[in-house]
Amino acid sequence: MNPNVNQEQTPEKEEQKPNVSPLIEKIQQLGQTNVPQMQDSNIHCLTIVGQIEGHLQLPPQNKTTKYEHVIPQIVAIEQNPKIEGLLIVLNTVGGDVEAGLAIAEMLASLSKPTVSIVLGGGHSIGVPIAVSTDYSFIAGTATMTIHPIRLTGLVIGVPQTFEYLDKMQDRVINFVTKHSRVKEETFKDLMFAKGNLTRDIGTNVVGSDAVKYGLINEVGGIGQAMKKLYELIDMRRKEKEGEGLIQ
Repeated sequence: MNPNVNQEQTPEKEEQKPNVSPLIEKIQQLGQTNVPQMQDSNIHCLTIVGQIEGHLQLPPQNKTTKYEHVIPQIVAIEQNPKIEGLLIVLNTVGGDVEAGLAIAEMLASLSKPTVSIVLGGGHSIGVPIAVSTDYSFIAGTATMTIHPIRLTGLVIGVPQTFEYLDKMQDRVINFVTKHSRVKEETFKDLMFAKGNLTRDIGTNVVGSDAVKYGLINEVGGIGQAMKKLYELIDMRRKEKEGEGLIQ
């Protein structure tokens, strides 16, 4: 008997795989928990989490937001005509000052409506990022730590070093006061307050206090943030329609 014929007559049974959703399969294989996005969504969500990484690479165990990843995303959002609004979700301890300011400046210069929401914490250089949007929210239990700028590593002990540090601090103060309702004197008082932080100078501002000082526009969650973003998108559409009629 021809063995080839025998194999054709008795083919091996294929193992039947159970019906597994693409989301479960991603979790099992890659550990990804990203919920599939709506194909026709006109809103992009950008998350700023962990420590904002600048020119120096942080240890692998640190959860970081790399500015070289975020900046191209912001450029792509500005160029993509399908994206009409941007939601910024912050839960960050801060990090590199220049990297944080670069992200904040790019968000502030976007031509599309932007809304930020602070969940958990928006500390240190996360404050300028939180206030850089058109409208800002903070969760009732979220906090924002405002403190002076500091240097780490080898520091040359000369007057020029302290002058440079002071100028960098002024850059942060000017940006925050320009893009929020907080007064410069109030922000400096919060920054240099003593006794609020156990081992540091500064102030830990909670939810409603951030609104009271004028840093954040409103206390709210993701639902309120999305509602506000849709309102801003509708306003922008009406403005464009009005410009078209005038032309």
